[in-house]
Amino acid sequence: MAGHGTFLKRLYHGYRLAPCAGAGTVLAVKATLAYTDVMSDATKQHRPQPLAEFMAATIFLTRLPLRWKGDWPDDLNRRALSWFPIVGCLIGVAGGMLYWALNFAGLAPLLAAIVTVAALTWLTGALHEDGLADVADGFGGGRDKEAKLSIMKDSRVGTYGSMALILVVLARVGVMATLADPRTVALALIGAHAFSRGLLPLVKLALPDARLKGVSADQGRPDSARALVALLIGFTLAATALNKLHLASGMISLSVMAISAGAVWGVARLSKRQIGGVTGDVLGAGQQMAEIGFLLALAAVIPAST
Repeated sequence: MAGHGTFLKRLYHGYRLAPCAGAGTVLAVKATLAYTDVMSDATKQHRPQPLAEFMAATIFLTRLPLRWKGDWPDDLNRRALSWFPIVGCLIGVAGGMLYWALNFAGLAPLLAAIVTVAALTWLTGALHEDGLADVADGFGGGRDKEAKLSIMKDSRVGTYGSMALILVVLARVGVMATLADPRTVALALIGAHAFSRGLLPLVKLALPDARLKGVSADQGRPDSARALVALLIGFTLAATALNKLHLASGMISLSVMAISAGAVWGVARLSKRQIGGVTGDVLGAGQQMAEIGFLLALAAVIPAST
């Protein structure tokens, strides 16, 4: 466990520089590492390597030029799912820092929000936005399961997808411009990006794959322990960020996260009815709806709480 200790120490010092730092965050990270110590003997031969999993999650969720050395283990994508909320937190930190810098430079909140949304879209490679557009086109234009899946696989963006992208961009920009204060915007981004990604492994666990081949199917089905760890980390990071906003009560923070979770669950239920399960596009659409739900709910309660 010496390697785990060194990794955790480095990760902890990194979080100290971010607004999402705190004892809750460290405990959430430790929970992921503690999971490796309670695995059954049958699983220990594939003992997770936290740094490798963190890198795999970062490579998948961002455009950062990280190089992978050696072979890519078959189950690494599945194991990396539990690190999604931590990578999401760091994406939110990057967005918050950029918005703060633009605000400090004298840019108006609306312009700072537009630039920040554009930068975050580049940082993530519009991965989840692409999924949202495909789901909107497929579910809106397909007559049956096969037609919906075929449309979702098409790289072209249709009317439904274009409208969905426009609406989520407007929602993000509108919320950030409404919140305006750089500290509030940063904490909102951290909470939204971490919590929305922490929900994805649970959705993947709850629903079967709609395709035999694809991003979701290739990642594999996460075990329940890892899905719960991801949810715990996402919840802890979001709760820490919301706590620093000094909302009127803890119930308001829970309500914000409940709305976010309800949004992704609504996408999951719709997907189950439309195509019988989940795909990578559906996970992307779920993340987008959870993030937007979190931000809109927060924008609605902050004026009455501060």
